[in-house]
Amino acid sequence: MLLVLCVDLDDDLGRKTGFSTPVIGREPVEEAAVALATEDPEDSDVNVIFQGIHVYDDLAERDESVEVAVVTGNDGSDLEANREVGDEVDTVLASLSTAETVTTLVITDGAQDESVIPIIRSRVPIDGVRRVVVRQAQNLESMYYTIKQVLDDPETRGTVLIPIGILLLIYPLALIGALLDLPGLVLGVTSTLLGLYLISRGLGLGEYLDATVEYGRRSLYAGRTTLLAYVVATALLALGGVSGVDTLEETRASTPIDLGIPMMLAALVYGSIQWIAAAGITTSLGQITDEYIAGRLEWRYLNAPFYVIAISVVLYAVSGFFLDEFGVAMLATALTGGTLLGIVSTLAFAVAESRFSEGSHRADSA
Repeated sequence: MLLVLCVDLDDDLGRKTGFSTPVIGREPVEEAAVALATEDPEDSDVNVIFQGIHVYDDLAERDESVEVAVVTGNDGSDLEANREVGDEVDTVLASLSTAETVTTLVITDGAQDESVIPIIRSRVPIDGVRRVVVRQAQNLESMYYTIKQVLDDPETRGTVLIPIGILLLIYPLALIGALLDLPGLVLGVTSTLLGLYLISRGLGLGEYLDATVEYGRRSLYAGRTTLLAYVVATALLALGGVSGVDTLEETRASTPIDLGIPMMLAALVYGSIQWIAAAGITTSLGQITDEYIAGRLEWRYLNAPFYVIAISVVLYAVSGFFLDEFGVAMLATALTGGTLLGIVSTLAFAVAESRFSEGSHRADSA
Protein backbone atom coordinates (compact mmCIF):
# COMPACT_ATOMS: atom_id res chain seq x y z
CA MET A 1 0.00 0.00 0.00
CA LEU A 2 1.17 3.49 -0.84
CA LEU A 3 0.51 6.15 1.80
CA VAL A 4 0.26 9.64 0.34
CA LEU A 5 1.50 11.76 3.24
CA CYS A 6 0.87 15.54 3.18
CA VAL A 7 3.17 17.34 5.64
CA ASP A 8 2.20 20.62 7.34
CA LEU A 9 5.14 21.21 9.69
CA ASP A 10 3.90 24.44 11.34
CA ASP A 11 0.30 23.16 11.79
CA ASP A 12 -1.46 25.82 9.72
CA LEU A 13 -4.35 23.38 9.31
CA GLY A 14 -4.93 22.92 13.03
CA ARG A 15 -4.30 26.53 14.03
CA LYS A 16 -6.46 28.11 11.35
CA THR A 17 -9.32 25.64 11.00
CA GLY A 18 -9.45 23.75 14.30
CA PHE A 19 -9.14 20.34 12.58
CA SER A 20 -7.67 17.68 14.82
CA THR A 21 -4.78 15.88 13.22
CA PRO A 22 -3.76 13.55 11.74
CA VAL A 23 -6.48 13.60 9.07
CA ILE A 24 -6.84 10.20 7.43
CA GLY A 25 -8.94 9.24 4.41
CA ARG A 26 -9.91 10.86 1.16
CA GLU A 27 -13.13 12.57 2.31
CA PRO A 28 -11.77 13.94 5.62
CA VAL A 29 -8.65 15.20 3.84
CA GLU A 30 -10.77 16.98 1.23
CA GLU A 31 -12.86 18.60 3.96
CA ALA A 32 -9.68 19.78 5.68
CA ALA A 33 -8.32 21.22 2.43
CA VAL A 34 -11.55 23.10 1.71
CA ALA A 35 -11.66 24.45 5.27
CA LEU A 36 -8.06 25.70 5.09
CA ALA A 37 -8.60 27.21 1.64
CA THR A 38 -11.69 29.01 2.93
CA GLU A 39 -9.87 30.33 5.98
CA ASP A 40 -6.63 31.35 4.22
CA PRO A 41 -6.60 30.99 0.41
CA GLU A 42 -2.96 32.15 0.24
CA ASP A 43 -1.61 29.37 2.47
CA SER A 44 0.71 27.10 0.48
CA ASP A 45 -0.36 24.07 2.54
CA VAL A 46 -3.71 24.23 0.73
CA ASN A 47 -1.92 23.24 -2.49
CA VAL A 48 -0.05 20.48 -0.67
CA ILE A 49 -3.27 18.86 0.55
CA PHE A 50 -5.01 19.18 -2.82
CA GLN A 51 -1.95 17.72 -4.50
CA GLY A 52 -2.19 14.74 -2.14
CA ILE A 53 -5.86 14.29 -3.10
CA HIS A 54 -4.93 14.48 -6.78
CA VAL A 55 -2.26 11.81 -6.40
CA TYR A 56 -4.69 9.62 -4.43
CA ASP A 57 -7.41 9.89 -7.10
CA ASP A 58 -4.93 9.17 -9.89
CA LEU A 59 -3.65 6.02 -8.21
CA ALA A 60 -7.13 4.91 -7.16
CA GLU A 61 -8.28 5.03 -10.79
CA ARG A 62 -5.51 2.54 -11.58
CA ASP A 63 -6.85 0.21 -8.89
CA GLU A 64 -3.74 0.60 -6.77
CA SER A 65 -3.87 0.25 -3.01
CA VAL A 66 -3.50 3.79 -1.74
CA GLU A 67 -4.40 5.94 1.25
CA VAL A 68 -4.00 9.68 1.88
CA ALA A 69 -3.37 11.47 5.17
CA VAL A 70 -2.31 14.85 6.52
CA VAL A 71 0.16 15.09 9.40
CA THR A 72 1.14 18.30 11.17
CA GLY A 73 3.71 19.54 13.65
CA ASN A 74 3.45 22.83 15.55
CA ASP A 75 4.55 26.43 15.24
CA GLY A 76 7.21 26.04 17.95
CA SER A 77 10.77 24.86 17.48
CA ASP A 78 11.76 22.56 14.62
CA LEU A 79 12.67 19.79 17.07
CA GLU A 80 9.23 19.83 18.71
CA ALA A 81 7.49 20.02 15.34
CA ASN A 82 9.47 17.05 13.98
CA ARG A 83 8.67 14.96 17.03
CA GLU A 84 4.97 15.75 16.72
CA VAL A 85 4.98 14.80 13.04
CA GLY A 86 6.64 11.51 13.96
CA ASP A 87 3.94 10.77 16.54
CA GLU A 88 1.19 11.50 14.02
CA VAL A 89 2.85 9.28 11.42
CA ASP A 90 2.79 6.46 13.99
CA THR A 91 -0.93 7.11 14.49
CA VAL A 92 -1.59 6.98 10.75
CA LEU A 93 0.35 3.73 10.32
CA ALA A 94 -1.48 2.14 13.25
CA SER A 95 -4.82 3.01 11.65
CA LEU A 96 -4.06 1.30 8.34
CA SER A 97 -5.76 -2.10 8.29
CA THR A 98 -3.72 -3.88 5.65
CA ALA A 99 -1.39 -6.83 5.45
CA GLU A 100 0.58 -5.24 2.60
CA THR A 101 3.91 -3.54 3.00
CA VAL A 102 3.33 0.17 3.44
CA THR A 103 5.47 2.73 1.66
CA THR A 104 4.90 6.47 1.48
CA LEU A 105 5.02 9.39 -0.91
CA VAL A 106 5.77 12.59 1.01
CA ILE A 107 4.28 15.84 -0.32
CA THR A 108 5.57 19.18 0.99
CA ASP A 109 5.65 22.84 -0.03
CA GLY A 110 9.32 23.57 0.61
CA ALA A 111 12.66 22.70 2.13
CA GLN A 112 11.57 23.54 5.68
CA ASP A 113 8.88 20.86 5.70
CA GLU A 114 11.30 18.42 4.07
CA SER A 115 13.50 18.57 7.19
CA VAL A 116 11.09 16.04 8.72
CA ILE A 117 11.85 13.40 6.09
CA PRO A 118 14.42 11.52 8.25
CA ILE A 119 11.78 11.22 10.98
CA ILE A 120 9.29 9.73 8.50
CA ARG A 121 11.91 7.42 6.93
CA SER A 122 12.66 5.96 10.37
CA ARG A 123 9.05 4.76 10.54
CA VAL A 124 8.12 3.84 6.97
CA PRO A 125 10.01 3.43 3.66
CA ILE A 126 9.76 6.50 1.41
CA ASP A 127 9.12 5.93 -2.29
CA GLY A 128 9.50 9.59 -3.18
CA VAL A 129 9.23 13.24 -2.15
CA ARG A 130 7.20 15.72 -4.16
CA ARG A 131 7.49 19.45 -3.60
CA VAL A 132 4.47 21.49 -4.67
CA VAL A 133 5.38 24.68 -6.53
CA VAL A 134 2.49 26.98 -7.46
CA ARG A 135 2.68 28.44 -10.96
CA GLN A 136 2.09 32.21 -11.02
CA ALA A 137 1.49 34.51 -13.94
CA GLN A 138 4.65 36.51 -14.58
CA ASN A 139 2.99 39.88 -15.10
CA LEU A 140 3.16 43.34 -13.61
CA GLU A 141 0.33 42.72 -11.17
CA SER A 142 1.99 39.71 -9.56
CA MET A 143 5.27 41.64 -9.35
CA TYR A 144 3.50 44.54 -7.62
CA TYR A 145 1.83 42.18 -5.17
CA THR A 146 5.14 40.51 -4.37
CA ILE A 147 6.84 43.86 -3.71
CA LYS A 148 3.91 44.94 -1.54
CA GLN A 149 4.15 41.75 0.51
CA VAL A 150 7.89 42.34 1.01
CA LEU A 151 7.29 45.88 2.23
CA ASP A 152 4.61 44.74 4.69
CA ASP A 153 6.56 41.81 6.13
CA PRO A 154 8.65 42.98 9.14
CA GLU A 155 11.19 40.16 8.82
CA THR A 156 11.73 40.59 5.08
CA ARG A 157 11.94 44.37 5.11
CA GLY A 158 14.47 44.28 7.92
CA THR A 159 16.82 41.91 6.07
CA VAL A 160 16.33 43.14 2.50
CA LEU A 161 15.43 46.81 2.48
CA ILE A 162 18.00 48.09 4.96
CA PRO A 163 21.03 46.81 2.98
CA ILE A 164 19.55 48.18 -0.24
CA GLY A 165 19.00 51.54 1.42
CA ILE A 166 22.55 51.64 2.72
CA LEU A 167 23.93 50.83 -0.73
CA LEU A 168 21.91 53.65 -2.23
CA LEU A 169 23.33 56.05 0.34
CA ILE A 170 26.93 55.28 -0.62
CA TYR A 171 26.81 57.24 -3.87
CA PRO A 172 25.44 60.53 -2.46
CA LEU A 173 28.04 60.39 0.30
CA ALA A 174 30.71 60.20 -2.39
CA LEU A 175 29.34 63.40 -3.95
CA ILE A 176 29.88 65.52 -0.84
CA GLY A 177 33.31 66.61 -2.11
CA ALA A 178 31.96 67.57 -5.54
CA LEU A 179 29.07 69.93 -4.79
CA LEU A 180 29.69 72.01 -7.90
CA ASP A 181 28.71 69.10 -10.10
CA LEU A 182 24.99 69.95 -10.36
CA PRO A 183 23.82 66.91 -12.41
CA GLY A 184 25.60 64.65 -9.99
CA LEU A 185 24.13 66.58 -7.08
CA VAL A 186 20.60 66.06 -8.39
CA LEU A 187 21.25 62.36 -8.85
CA GLY A 188 22.75 62.20 -5.39
CA VAL A 189 19.76 63.91 -3.77
CA THR A 190 17.35 61.56 -5.57
CA SER A 191 19.33 58.52 -4.54
CA THR A 192 19.52 59.84 -0.97
CA LEU A 193 15.77 60.31 -0.73
CA LEU A 194 15.17 56.83 -2.11
CA GLY A 195 17.69 55.32 0.26
CA LEU A 196 16.18 57.11 3.27
CA TYR A 197 12.74 55.87 2.24
CA LEU A 198 13.89 52.26 2.01
CA ILE A 199 15.70 52.46 5.34
CA SER A 200 12.65 54.00 7.01
CA ARG A 201 10.46 51.24 5.62
CA GLY A 202 12.92 48.60 6.69
CA LEU A 203 13.15 49.93 10.23
CA GLY A 204 9.41 50.60 10.43
CA LEU A 205 10.00 54.28 11.30
CA GLY A 206 6.64 55.21 9.82
CA GLU A 207 4.87 53.27 12.55
CA TYR A 208 6.87 55.01 15.27
CA LEU A 209 6.19 58.39 13.68
CA ASP A 210 2.47 57.66 13.51
CA ALA A 211 2.49 56.55 17.15
CA THR A 212 4.33 59.74 18.17
CA VAL A 213 1.88 61.94 16.28
CA GLU A 214 -1.06 60.10 17.84
CA TYR A 215 0.43 60.49 21.33
CA GLY A 216 0.94 64.21 20.72
CA ARG A 217 -2.62 64.61 19.47
CA ARG A 218 -4.07 62.81 22.48
CA SER A 219 -1.89 64.81 24.85
CA LEU A 220 -3.03 68.04 23.22
CA TYR A 221 -6.73 67.24 23.51
CA ALA A 222 -6.32 65.77 27.00
CA GLY A 223 -4.78 69.00 28.27
CA ARG A 224 -1.50 67.41 29.36
CA THR A 225 1.04 69.99 30.45
CA THR A 226 3.86 67.55 29.68
CA LEU A 227 3.54 68.24 25.96
CA LEU A 228 3.89 72.01 26.49
CA ALA A 229 6.73 71.43 28.96
CA TYR A 230 8.65 69.34 26.40
CA VAL A 231 8.27 72.02 23.73
CA VAL A 232 9.51 74.74 26.10
CA ALA A 233 12.34 72.50 27.32
CA THR A 234 13.47 71.88 23.75
CA ALA A 235 13.66 75.63 23.13
CA LEU A 236 15.57 76.13 26.38
CA LEU A 237 18.07 73.40 25.46
CA ALA A 238 18.64 75.04 22.08
CA LEU A 239 19.27 78.39 23.79
CA GLY A 240 21.59 76.63 26.22
CA GLY A 241 23.60 75.17 23.37
CA VAL A 242 24.00 78.60 21.78
CA SER A 243 24.95 80.16 25.11
CA GLY A 244 27.51 77.42 25.76
CA VAL A 245 29.15 77.94 22.37
CA ASP A 246 29.26 81.72 22.93
CA THR A 247 30.94 81.21 26.29
CA LEU A 248 33.47 78.87 24.69
CA GLU A 249 34.31 81.47 22.01
CA GLU A 250 34.69 84.19 24.63
CA THR A 251 37.00 81.99 26.67
CA ARG A 252 39.13 81.22 23.60
CA ALA A 253 39.37 84.91 22.76
CA SER A 254 40.45 85.87 26.28
CA THR A 255 42.98 83.04 26.68
CA PRO A 256 46.32 83.36 24.83
CA ILE A 257 47.05 79.63 24.95
CA ASP A 258 45.13 76.76 23.39
CA LEU A 259 42.35 75.39 25.54
CA GLY A 260 42.48 71.79 26.59
CA ILE A 261 39.50 69.47 26.49
CA PRO A 262 38.68 69.99 30.22
CA MET A 263 38.64 73.78 29.74
CA MET A 264 36.45 73.51 26.62
CA LEU A 265 33.96 71.28 28.42
CA ALA A 266 33.97 73.63 31.42
CA ALA A 267 33.20 76.62 29.18
CA LEU A 268 30.35 74.80 27.45
CA VAL A 269 28.85 73.71 30.77
CA TYR A 270 29.33 77.12 32.41
CA GLY A 271 27.51 78.90 29.60
CA SER A 272 24.66 76.42 29.15
CA ILE A 273 23.93 74.93 32.58
CA GLN A 274 21.39 77.60 33.54
CA TRP A 275 19.33 76.90 30.44
CA ILE A 276 19.64 73.15 30.88
CA ALA A 277 18.52 73.47 34.50
CA ALA A 278 15.52 75.53 33.42
CA ALA A 279 14.60 72.83 30.86
CA GLY A 280 14.88 70.11 33.51
CA ILE A 281 12.75 72.02 35.99
CA THR A 282 10.14 72.73 33.30
CA THR A 283 9.77 69.09 32.28
CA SER A 284 9.69 67.83 35.88
CA LEU A 285 7.02 70.35 36.86
CA GLY A 286 4.96 69.40 33.81
CA GLN A 287 5.19 65.72 34.71
CA ILE A 288 4.29 66.44 38.33
CA THR A 289 1.25 68.43 37.22
CA ASP A 290 0.01 65.61 34.98
CA GLU A 291 0.53 63.04 37.72
CA TYR A 292 -1.43 65.21 40.16
CA ILE A 293 -4.32 65.66 37.72
CA ALA A 294 -4.38 61.91 37.06
CA GLY A 295 -4.43 61.17 40.81
CA ARG A 296 -1.11 59.28 40.70
CA LEU A 297 1.10 61.87 42.38
CA GLU A 298 3.44 60.61 45.10
CA TRP A 299 5.50 62.76 47.39
CA ARG A 300 8.84 61.46 46.15
CA TYR A 301 8.03 62.79 42.65
CA LEU A 302 8.51 66.29 44.06
CA ASN A 303 12.23 65.56 44.48
CA ALA A 304 12.84 65.97 40.75
CA PRO A 305 13.03 69.81 40.56
CA PHE A 306 15.24 69.97 43.66
CA TYR A 307 17.58 67.32 42.25
CA VAL A 308 17.86 69.31 39.02
CA ILE A 309 18.71 72.46 40.95
CA ALA A 310 21.26 70.66 43.15
CA ILE A 311 23.04 69.05 40.20
CA SER A 312 23.03 72.32 38.27
CA VAL A 313 24.56 74.23 41.20
CA VAL A 314 27.35 71.65 41.50
CA LEU A 315 28.12 71.67 37.75
CA TYR A 316 28.01 75.46 37.61
CA ALA A 317 30.47 75.76 40.48
CA VAL A 318 32.84 73.10 39.13
CA SER A 319 32.90 74.56 35.61
CA GLY A 320 33.38 78.08 37.03
CA PHE A 321 36.27 76.84 39.14
CA PHE A 322 38.00 75.47 36.02
CA LEU A 323 37.51 78.85 34.32
CA ASP A 324 38.87 80.74 37.37
CA GLU A 325 35.50 82.38 37.93
CA PHE A 326 35.17 80.96 41.45
CA GLY A 327 37.62 80.22 44.21
CA VAL A 328 37.99 77.14 46.34
CA ALA A 329 35.68 78.53 49.02
CA MET A 330 32.89 79.14 46.53
CA LEU A 331 33.36 75.66 45.08
CA ALA A 332 33.18 74.05 48.51
CA THR A 333 30.08 76.07 49.39
CA ALA A 334 28.33 75.06 46.16
CA LEU A 335 29.19 71.38 46.55
CA THR A 336 27.99 71.37 50.15
CA GLY A 337 24.83 73.32 49.33
CA GLY A 338 23.91 71.10 46.40
CA THR A 339 24.44 67.96 48.42
CA LEU A 340 22.42 69.28 51.36
CA LEU A 341 19.61 70.39 49.07
CA GLY A 342 19.28 66.91 47.62
CA ILE A 343 19.44 65.20 51.02
CA VAL A 344 17.00 67.59 52.70
CA SER A 345 14.45 67.31 49.89
CA THR A 346 14.68 63.52 49.93
CA LEU A 347 14.22 63.29 53.69
CA ALA A 348 11.45 65.88 53.76
CA PHE A 349 9.31 64.26 51.10
CA ALA A 350 10.00 60.77 52.47
CA VAL A 351 8.76 61.85 55.91
CA ALA A 352 5.76 63.61 54.39
CA GLU A 353 4.87 60.55 52.31
CA SER A 354 5.22 58.27 55.33
CA ARG A 355 3.03 60.42 57.58
CA PHE A 356 0.34 61.12 55.00
CA SER A 357 0.26 57.44 54.01
CA GLU A 358 -0.17 56.40 57.65
CA GLY A 359 -2.91 59.00 58.11
CA SER A 360 -4.79 57.80 55.05
CA HIS A 361 -4.51 54.17 56.18
CA ARG A 362 -5.87 55.07 59.59
CA ALA A 363 -8.76 56.97 58.06
CA ASP A 364 -9.56 54.04 55.78
CA SER A 365 -9.50 51.54 58.67
CA ALA A 366 -11.71 53.78 60.79
